[in-house]
Amino acid sequence: FREEGGLWAKFDPMKLATPEAFEADPDTVLGFYNARRANLADARANAAHFALAELEQNWLLDGRANYLLVTQNIDDLHERGGSPAVIHMHGELLKAECQHCGAVVDWREDLSIETACPDCGLPAGMRPHVVWFGEMPRFMDRIVLALADADLFISIGTSGNVYPAAGFVAEAREYGAATIELNLEPSEGATLFAETRYGPASVLVPDYVDELLDLAAAP
Repeated sequence: FREEGGLWAKFDPMKLATPEAFEADPDTVLGFYNARRANLADARANAAHFALAELEQNWLLDGRANYLLVTQNIDDLHERGGSPAVIHMHGELLKAECQHCGAVVDWREDLSIETACPDCGLPAGMRPHVVWFGEMPRFMDRIVLALADADLFISIGTSGNVYPAAGFVAEAREYGAATIELNLEPSEGATLFAETRYGPASVLVPDYVDELLDLAAAP
């Protein structure tokens, strides 16, 4: 979203990704997310997604440790890669929520003002199930507990300038976790990590997962 050529370089997020924008111009906001939903149908999980699923499956095989995958992404590529229990702290593009009754439902079609809620039947209340600027990310209680209990914190492919996620490394360090950044380039919080590696996630993540699994298998 934030890199050169990304969505927020082409569109003003304040006009498309805030509650105020939705209230002022719901047709434009819904149209923007309808286009993102259509684009997602053509996306594919990559080697990094598959590697993280492999890590989860093998790491938990013998009850070795807890594992929690938290993403700021609103796509379903982790799930397509095989990860069964992803925490989407910024919501999910393939879900919609009703502002009248609070229902959250799976959604793959376009949304419009006329769309009626499948639960309460009222129109003019369905919105994308995504966290907009100014809204509280989801599952923060669970994430905070996991950070306090973590032995290893891995940050993958993030700019490091969106809070509260940008502050997770500092919290994990405070509780004694080892920390590593796997990123295309140094994030804004790169100096907070004990270890950093840079390059494409589709290369870095599988290599690092192999290292972790080899370490876990060692006598």
